[in-house]
Amino acid sequence: MHPVNTPEPPLCSLGAMIELNASATHGSRHVGTALDDEALRLARLEGRLLQKRLARPVECRADGSKKYPRSTLLASSTGMGWSTISAELRSHGVSETPLLASRQAEVCLAIVGNEAGLVKRTAGGHCQQAVPDTGAIWLSPVGIKEVVTFTAPIPQTLHLYLPWSLFDRLSSDFNVPVALAHSIQHVAGIRDEVISNLGCSILSALTNESSAGRMYVEAAAMTLAARLLQKYCDGDASVHAKEAVHGLDRVRLRRVLDYIAANVQDDITLIGLAHIAGYSPYHFARKFTLAMGVPPHRYISKLRLEWAMTELAMGKLPLAEIALNAQFSSQASFTRAFHRATGMTPKAYQRRRR
Repeated sequence: MHPVNTPEPPLCSLGAMIELNASATHGSRHVGTALDDEALRLARLEGRLLQKRLARPVECRADGSKKYPRSTLLASSTGMGWSTISAELRSHGVSETPLLASRQAEVCLAIVGNEAGLVKRTAGGHCQQAVPDTGAIWLSPVGIKEVVTFTAPIPQTLHLYLPWSLFDRLSSDFNVPVALAHSIQHVAGIRDEVISNLGCSILSALTNESSAGRMYVEAAAMTLAARLLQKYCDGDASVHAKEAVHGLDRVRLRRVLDYIAANVQDDITLIGLAHIAGYSPYHFARKFTLAMGVPPHRYISKLRLEWAMTELAMGKLPLAEIALNAQFSSQASFTRAFHRATGMTPKAYQRRRR
């Protein structure tokens, strides 16, 4: 993947400019040109939000717009900061795609299919066809050149794009010298409960933002890539994960939990936690779940919800700042997530506690 090199001012400069502007305005209130306290707070919030967005890891971008130019994009992970996978929900009409070489491994899952149609794929002189009924799955390896023909409309198909770097990251967890992203099988119309469940959960994260959604997607992407390497890999290489039988030991677990508690208002990544524990992200996620009974993203979501509820009850911070501190992209997405978790809006909860 080659991100566009767009010149950006340094993060410290952005924050400094906002703080200096706010301070200068605050100091000149007596001449009638000052911002009030609320405006100053909003300016600082905007600065923090900008720095947060610029500090995110390089986002994994999908090839869907080039490969499926005649389809309708229903939802996309673009702008969500996902670095290990990208996702698109598309509606396909009767059409044929151009011949393109994929830069990423692709997993397609028919969310709402059509038993009356066919999906035909032609690659390297070979043609596959399968009925795109709900739950059907298609796999494409990195680098394959294919033409896809849709003979009938498919209302909803989830396209998941996994970069070769994700498979490289898993190489130390498998008994292979190199990653096998190019060796994923080119198969059509298969059924796989693991892939289907992972796809549906990633779709849920795509359409319903949560405070630790990006962390969940990190773990789901690695699990999906591991599934492909274990079950759908060409060649004679034996691809088996080293089993993570035991949970984190007490010392490592305490180190991770202390870090989470101290940084619950910051952007916590699975890769960062794995580094603290001294494991690969793939094994860390499994070991943490065994030790705590819940995966890392759920544990952190619970802590952030408890923190948000405490701040709402205290009534000292505006709702927008609470949303930002809880790692939501907007007040609206925080409100929706809070309502899903508690059955009431943040404002209603705040009124009840006063």
